[in-house]
Amino acid sequence: MIPMNSEITLRDVTRRHFFSRCSLGIGSIALSSLLAKEGRAVAAAPTHRRNPLEPKAGHFPAKAKNVIFLFMAGGPSQLDLFEHKPKLTELNGRPIPESYTAGKRFAFMDSSHRSNLLATRRTFKQHGKSGAWVSDLLPYTAGIVDLISIVTTCKTELFNHAPAKLYMNTGSGQFGRPSMGSWITYGLGSECDDLPGFVVLQSGPRGPRGGAVLWGSGVLPTTYQGVPLRNQGDPIVNLSTPQAIDPARQRQLVDAVRELNLKRLQVTGDDEISTRINAYEMAYRMQTSAPELMDTSDESQATLDLYGIKNPRESSFARNCLLARRLVERGVRFVQLYDTNWDHHGGPTENLKKHLPEKCRDIDQPCAALVRDLKQRGLLDDTIVVWGGEFGRTPMGEVRESTGRNHHIDAFTMWFAGGGFKAGQVYGKTDEFGFGAVENPVHVHDVHATILRQLGIDHERLSVRSQGLDFRLTGVDPAKVVKDLLT
Repeated sequence: MIPMNSEITLRDVTRRHFFSRCSLGIGSIALSSLLAKEGRAVAAAPTHRRNPLEPKAGHFPAKAKNVIFLFMAGGPSQLDLFEHKPKLTELNGRPIPESYTAGKRFAFMDSSHRSNLLATRRTFKQHGKSGAWVSDLLPYTAGIVDLISIVTTCKTELFNHAPAKLYMNTGSGQFGRPSMGSWITYGLGSECDDLPGFVVLQSGPRGPRGGAVLWGSGVLPTTYQGVPLRNQGDPIVNLSTPQAIDPARQRQLVDAVRELNLKRLQVTGDDEISTRINAYEMAYRMQTSAPELMDTSDESQATLDLYGIKNPRESSFARNCLLARRLVERGVRFVQLYDTNWDHHGGPTENLKKHLPEKCRDIDQPCAALVRDLKQRGLLDDTIVVWGGEFGRTPMGEVRESTGRNHHIDAFTMWFAGGGFKAGQVYGKTDEFGFGAVENPVHVHDVHATILRQLGIDHERLSVRSQGLDFRLTGVDPAKVVKDLLT
């Protein structure tokens, strides 16, 4: 019953009841309406659409516009790739000095830490003007050390894969927090009208542990979540228009659904309805833009050779690196590449001896090629390239086996290129075995704050209130911009 003094009319109640309780879906209503009105003139597509990802931040002049995050899921071994430790080689197989493990926690190891020091089997050399140490597993990366900034003292808080991946990507080990790509597209919007502002590309035998929450939008509207693109078939499932539907009728359907959703938005003010409207429009435009993006036939053979792409139609990390360059060329704000299977423990499979070299062969040439290609095209100044995983690897073997390394959170290596990061430097110093930082530790939240700074965002001011709390990428603990990494 409607109160006598109420300003709500029967028309309002009926309309609200229709939208909120009618069991027939909005899409079905639109389709039925269209089929019943075949003679109706086709609604013209708008000549201009406002980008839904309007910027919310931009606190000071930016040095960069885009980010490409090359994520090695599983924890690459810094001691076999970037950290040259002669003392570790000298004392290989001996017990760990107790002073290095007192009070420390390691995954899959008991409190006695009975395993021994484990030296690398790889050969290290210094490269470039910076004299950076790089192992023989990364010859192409060794060739770009004067273009990148290597940080050997990164530190995180969580030593199991899924929570540590969450922490690196969202700044928290708890579900429901926005990923860095979501925060950045929320803060800066996107310069691309026909592709998502945040795109995810995957390679390896499976997806990363943690799954879609790694690129989720958390407490932000879902329009800011990452959109995974497939390497084979439709870039997005069901993106192609069925053969029986011509473009004019499809445009008619999209416009009708948009109109109905707008009506519902007026009633509820729900941001997720805006997301739904934007998703329909983006999907419509991506029917043209996504296949064009994925078609690399316009790339020269020299470019394909640079990345090491033998078959441009075959899914690979190398092809994803090329697609990342094509995406930032088109204005996509944040591109994240996940390459899995970097979890190299010991055991009969000899992971460090066999599988680590295999993974390095997959990614070494493409990563270096991406940096070189961006530089040649004048895109590196505006694009931050990040390389790293969720944590590193221990200087000792595992408890029962001495052929592999455990998870290590106190010191691991990442590198950065472009976007105002200093080129040709090695930052930070670890102890003689690589257990922890002795100079210039860099916390994961410091990494986030520094990347945001280069994009013109103050990490302390980019926040969103949800359920009475103010959320931000760098959390509530102190985080700092690492100015020594920047030009």
